[in-house]
Amino acid sequence: MSFEQSGSASVRIPGSKSLTNRYLLLAALADSESVIHAPLHSRDSALMIAALEQLGARFERLETGSPFGPDLRVSPIPFDSLSANQRSIDVGLAGTVMRFVPPVAALVAGSTHFDGDPHARVRPMGPVIESLRALGVDVEDGARGSLPFTVSSAGGVEVDELSIDASGSSQFVSALLLAAARFKNGLLLKHEGPAIPSMPHVEMTLEVLRQVGVEVSSPSENSWRVEPTRFPGFEITVEPDLSNAGPFLAAAVVLGQSVSIPDWPKETTQGGNHWLEILPRFGASVELAQGSLTVTGPAGGARAGFGGIDLDLAAAGELAPTVAALCALADSPSRLRGIAHLRGHETDRLAALTAEIKRLGGEAEETEDGICVLSPVSHGGLMHTYADHRMATAAAIIGLVIEGVVVENVETTSKTLPNFTGLWQDMLAQFSGGRR
Repeated sequence: MSFEQSGSASVRIPGSKSLTNRYLLLAALADSESVIHAPLHSRDSALMIAALEQLGARFERLETGSPFGPDLRVSPIPFDSLSANQRSIDVGLAGTVMRFVPPVAALVAGSTHFDGDPHARVRPMGPVIESLRALGVDVEDGARGSLPFTVSSAGGVEVDELSIDASGSSQFVSALLLAAARFKNGLLLKHEGPAIPSMPHVEMTLEVLRQVGVEVSSPSENSWRVEPTRFPGFEITVEPDLSNAGPFLAAAVVLGQSVSIPDWPKETTQGGNHWLEILPRFGASVELAQGSLTVTGPAGGARAGFGGIDLDLAAAGELAPTVAALCALADSPSRLRGIAHLRGHETDRLAALTAEIKRLGGEAEETEDGICVLSPVSHGGLMHTYADHRMATAAAIIGLVIEGVVVENVETTSKTLPNFTGLWQDMLAQFSGGRR
C-alpha cells in the first residue's frame, strides 16, 4: 500500500481492557453500586461480566451514544445473602478472567467450575490454583495445574500471609491483591522467584485499589500488604487502551504518515505508554500535546528503510507482537528480550511470531527469553493468528507494506478491540484524504 503524499489520521481507541476488567471486579466486591464510564465492550470484558454475574453481581447498561458502547452501573455481589450453590464460568481465552475471578469465587459459598477455550487449557494456572489451596480453599483440577478446575468454598478466606512464584505472569499477583480486601484478615503477599514480567500491571492493580479506597502498601521489594477493607461503590472513567493504540501508531511508522490518538493520559500505569520511548527507535517522532499523542513516521516509512532495534520488553510484553511486526519490516536485524513469559499467553507468541515471519520470507529465531528477527519479510501469504488478537494486528501492520498478506481470522481482534477492521479502514481513508 502506498500514498502519494504524507497524510494524517486521528483514531479514537476504546477503553483499556486491563483497567476495565479490574474496575468491573472491584465494583463487584464493593459495598454499594458503582458506575463505570467508557468501559471496554469486548469479548474479554463480556466474559468478565458474565463471570461476575454467576457470582451474584448485576450490571445495568447506561446508554450514552458512544460508538464504543454504554456505561455500566454495577450492583455488587450480595455476600451476606447468598446461599451455597453450584455455578459454572466460561473464561474464554481471557487471562484476567481465568486468573482474577477464582479468588473471588473463594469468597462465595458453594462450588464454581471454571473452563474456557481450548487454548485456555494450556495457559499457566498453577500459581493461582496452589495459592487458593494455601489459603484454605478446595480446588479440584485433576492434578493438571490448569483449566478446567472447580473451586469449592465455605464463603471466606482467613489465611493472611502467602508466598508465590509469579515469574510466569504478573496476573498471579494481581489476582490475589484484587480480592484480598475481602479476605477476613487481608493479605500479605510475597513473590519468591525470578523477576515478575510486566510489572506495570502490578502497579496498575495497586493504583486501582487505592483509587477505590483499599489500603495497600509494599513493605519490601516483591511484597504487598492489602488491609481488610469494606469499600463503597465508586464512579470512574476508563482510559483508552494504549496497547491497542499500538497497531495504529505502528502504521504511521511503516507508512511515513502521522497518527494521533486523542485522550492519551498524562500519567498512566498502562504498559502501552512505552510507545513514547519505543517508536522513536524506529525513526518516528512522538509528540504528546493537548491530550493527544501524535506519532509521525520517518519519511518514506518502511519503503525508504529504517533500522532494527535491540530492546528489553520485560515491562510491557503485550507490545511485543506489534514491535516484532515493525522489526519484520526493518532493514537490519533486531532482538527483543525479556519476554520468555509470552510463551504462556493466548498462544506461544514467540513460536508464532517466528513461524509467521519465516512464512513470509523473513528470517527469525527464538532465543531463551525472546526473538531475533534476522532479515525482513519479503512476500505475501496467509498469516496465521492462532486465535490471538495481537497476532492478527501484527499481520495487519505487515500487510500495509507487503502486498498479498492475508490475515487469518481477523475477527479474533474482538477479544480486546471490537471493530478493529472498521477503525483500520477509517485510518487508511484519512491518509488518502477521506473522512475523519
